[in-house]
Amino acid sequence: MKPVVLVTDTARAKILELLAGEEDQGAPMGLRIEVNGESGPEYRYDLSFDAIDAAEADASVVDWLGLTVIVPPDSIDKLRGAQLDVPADNGSGLVLRNPNRPDPLAGMDVELTGDVTERITTLLDKVINPGLAQHGGYAELRAWEEPRAYILMGGGCHGCAVSSITLRSGIERTLKDKIPEILEVVDVTDHASGTNPYYQPSPE
Repeated sequence: MKPVVLVTDTARAKILELLAGEEDQGAPMGLRIEVNGESGPEYRYDLSFDAIDAAEADASVVDWLGLTVIVPPDSIDKLRGAQLDVPADNGSGLVLRNPNRPDPLAGMDVELTGDVTERITTLLDKVINPGLAQHGGYAELRAWEEPRAYILMGGGCHGCAVSSITLRSGIERTLKDKIPEILEVVDVTDHASGTNPYYQPSPE
């Protein structure tokens, strides 16, 4: 079976070390990787050691040189192509790099109509900002100059060390996926001073 989640050698070694420290459960154990929810533009994950024999019949069960990785059926498409690794700074824990994101409009009654500016504003107001508001932040459209959307991050997102990541991994992906006219999203926020020096509108 083709692996759903790729495991780097360093991650495999660390997991096998942890697995060796587990109490003997009387049955071979593997690493179970599961999507257990959503948090804004990202999935939430649960990693646990589980008996291999307890895996669902249609789960992905793959042996990585002695480490069995179990992905339950409902998580296969959400995790396909992901990579499990150690942090770049060799810190503790593991990092799951997943190219997949939840559909921000799934289960929502959001109709995207009007010109590009109106559709961007609808996505920001009804889909993106409710999640950012939980952290005291917001995003707003400052300009649309085809094919670029100029976005300002404000509130709790202003000066936040991860706000540029939020823009790239969440907002940009959502806007591009749902509004095909957008080819680039430009962050016009000056996170250091609170002003907006990077955006220079085109002359009339």
